[in-house]
Amino acid sequence: MCAKKRIGIIYGGRSVEHGVSINSARNILEYINKDINEPIPIGISKTGQWFLTNGVSKEIELGKELGVLLDPVKQGFVLKASDQRFKLDVVFPVLHGTDGEDGSIQGLIKTLDIPMVGSSVLGSALSMNKIAAKRVLEAAKLPVAKYMVFHFREKEKIKFAEIKKKLGMPFMIKAANLGSSVGVSKVKKQADFIPALEEAFRYDQEILIEEFIKAREVECAILGNNPPEASLPGEIIISKKYDFYTFDAKYVDPHAVTIQVPAKLPKVTAEKIRSLSVKAFEALRCNDFARVDLFLAGNKVYVNEINTIPGFTNSSMYPMMWKERGISFTDLISRLIEIALLRFEENKRIERSFQSNLKF
Repeated sequence: MCAKKRIGIIYGGRSVEHGVSINSARNILEYINKDINEPIPIGISKTGQWFLTNGVSKEIELGKELGVLLDPVKQGFVLKASDQRFKLDVVFPVLHGTDGEDGSIQGLIKTLDIPMVGSSVLGSALSMNKIAAKRVLEAAKLPVAKYMVFHFREKEKIKFAEIKKKLGMPFMIKAANLGSSVGVSKVKKQADFIPALEEAFRYDQEILIEEFIKAREVECAILGNNPPEASLPGEIIISKKYDFYTFDAKYVDPHAVTIQVPAKLPKVTAEKIRSLSVKAFEALRCNDFARVDLFLAGNKVYVNEINTIPGFTNSSMYPMMWKERGISFTDLISRLIEIALLRFEENKRIERSFQSNLKF
């Protein structure tokens, strides 16, 4: 019998989405196939400390404190109290937002030369930054909403009248590098403007101001590489008591949304959404899996953003969209691990050294 693969499930993190990450990781720990995998939960506290935890717990600091062995040849983690070392066959980051979905953790794992589920540094960083993502999607000739960009140093020069003239009313203000609708506001009148700016700048040095598109909110799940596969789109139908898909609507209020999987769409529209989702995934150099969020306004489809580590909670769209395609939660996790290992093996062909006449 083959030895079980040791899968490091990394969760928590220094992010406003810390709690969402814990809920996602709990589900992955519950549904991972334990006949072939040995899950190793690793929690990152809100202060950035790493712990080996007993299951997935919000009490991360009660775990055993960890260090990282900075040696890709003898790769692994170290229990600080005993200096005991252990290796992982695959790392599955289940981290949402800052320091988890932006390429930071991905760079560390790549340096340690450990196979990892999900997008690497480039795809993670591009997709996490809403401004960089918009510009790349535009360059790829994919449809996005009209937008403007401002840095914190320009804060006093941002004029409501200028925004209104260019983007119309209402418009959205967003922090550049967050998810789960944190740091996002809808500006419906001038009195909303300054508080919305303050809220967005609380979380980032740069902000995105974007036209509001009255549209249906649709999502598409992507799985695999070469080529990526798209699910049928799902739809988020938001209660009229919410102005947009807020954090509370996503995670707190159980009556805030109705989810339709698959979305009730003409076949030609569904195929258009699937095609745009794959193109966006490839344009932003993503790997393995992602959820693409789009707007459908009449016959016009806009790419809103890509989540390179989508939620795995019980209400999360990503696993729901694949379940509709006949892939169970357990099988989905297994597929993701297999895809990550295959990509890691394929990348071994790349040379790491170059023979030259350079003297050093």
